[in-house]
Amino acid sequence: MEWIGLSSVRLPLAQAISDAKVFTGRQRPMTEVMMLFAQIRSSSGLEGVGFSYSKRAGGPAQYAHAREVAGGLLGEDPSDIGRLYDALLWAGASVGRSGIATQAIAALDVALWDLKAKRATLPLAKLLGSYRNSVRTYNTSGGFLHSSLAEVQENAARSLGEGIGGIKLKVGLPDTHEDLRRVRAIREYLPDTPLMVDANQQWDRTTALRMGRALEEFSLTWIEEPLDAYDAEGHAALAAALDTPIATGEMLSSVAEHRALIDARACDILQPDAPRVGGITPFLRLATLADVSALDLAPHFAMEIHLHLAAAYPREPWVEHFEWLDPLFNERLEIRDGRMLVPDRPGLGITLSDQARAWTVEATELGGR
Repeated sequence: MEWIGLSSVRLPLAQAISDAKVFTGRQRPMTEVMMLFAQIRSSSGLEGVGFSYSKRAGGPAQYAHAREVAGGLLGEDPSDIGRLYDALLWAGASVGRSGIATQAIAALDVALWDLKAKRATLPLAKLLGSYRNSVRTYNTSGGFLHSSLAEVQENAARSLGEGIGGIKLKVGLPDTHEDLRRVRAIREYLPDTPLMVDANQQWDRTTALRMGRALEEFSLTWIEEPLDAYDAEGHAALAAALDTPIATGEMLSSVAEHRALIDARACDILQPDAPRVGGITPFLRLATLADVSALDLAPHFAMEIHLHLAAAYPREPWVEHFEWLDPLFNERLEIRDGRMLVPDRPGLGITLSDQARAWTVEATELGGR
């Protein structure tokens, strides 16, 4: 590698976003997403692009950590991704192997995989060994709790009209009766559409069990994050008690944390997030653990990365559709008949837009162009 570019980008959201964590007073509405981009150029002139992100807090810390450790990649063979990933971990070993440390190096790891696929002139999914050329997709961004029921219905209709196959609703309000009213209304509005709900960790064990039983009549595809993300025991008990599948994992930031869920049989559907767990390298490790444990997969957010990883998962997965990141890239992912299509462009198939550069708040270059 001859040159590495890092940039911190502030992505403003069109409106303030509220899920259950806002209504229970644990967080404020989300108004922006902080993106960490890494660009890595090889001696052949090809360039890999990767990214990580943070919501509400942590963006500057991710950028600072990546800037500290990225220089160790200069002069190295970019094909040796496993060895380089370990080197990045050891460079920041004193701050651990999860959280901000791994989220920072995730952008570099994703860029290395993007570069490797480009060198092979293959989409990343094909480099990994894809099982399919498209993946089932569902929309989340239209079902947040700041939207009225009429707005959720309108958003859902628009998403389905654009070819998206499923709809996810946010729940977890302090008033559980209101949650059930909203779910019932959307199920009646969309009787045959795959429907998911997400409580964003806001229920205790008793409430989760009662709500899970009350939700059984709606034939949901899954109930997501009914309990605290680290409550493997509670999730396991809930998964055993309910017919509706339990999904969780998005908030975890290491393979070890996911392994605790898997070993406890704490969910039916695992929802890892490649930028949060440290990149594609650790994601592939935990995906193998999930597969041998017969778990389904529905990666969280970052569809530009997760489409490729889901296409390479042996079991039929889901990919979450969010349009929030669209302004950052020149390309758009194609959706048809309920599925997101793997692009035929090499690598991830994305390039940074002029708008991404305009929203850059800090940037660093290492090596020579």
